[in-house]
Amino acid sequence: MSTIAGGPVRRYRPVSGLMILVLLVAFPFRSNAADSTVRVQLDATKIGPRAVEGLTEPAVTRDYRNAWSSLAQALEVNSLDSIRGAFTGDSQRVLTATITSQQKSGLHQRYLDQTHKLVAVFYAPEGDVIELHDTAEYQQEVLDGGKVIQNERVTIHYVVLMTPSADGWVVRYLQAVPQF
Repeated sequence: MSTIAGGPVRRYRPVSGLMILVLLVAFPFRSNAADSTVRVQLDATKIGPRAVEGLTEPAVTRDYRNAWSSLAQALEVNSLDSIRGAFTGDSQRVLTATITSQQKSGLHQRYLDQTHKLVAVFYAPEGDVIELHDTAEYQQEVLDGGKVIQNERVTIHYVVLMTPSADGWVVRYLQAVPQF
């Protein structure tokens, strides 16, 4: 072990292809708790008052996809852990109340096969907030224990505000609306 900037640096052996295959079979990436299929498309061609920078667009898309994956997992397992870091402010308070309510009732939800078509409508001159309109489609299941009591395909429109954080972009506001 050597040190860089006063901290230890561990040297690791290269991992063989067979070992990676064993790890993929033993520990699949997909969680049983939530369907990780979240597709997000972002159209930022009509945004104002300023254009989205080249690195910002893929970061917003990635972080919004991760936020919905986290939300789906949190609602399915009734745990607040997965939404921390992806949501803040009003959206985090609403999700916390929803999960707390689900915990009390014994219900939980699954959001499966998600597609989000985002249109960026406002990007602040300072770069500190972006407003998105999301037309989301997904399969929503409500479960009581392990029994599905409701299952429907939904299309919901959301107004979204995202703000930058130390690690990327977080969802500050997420509100369903009847239409845009």
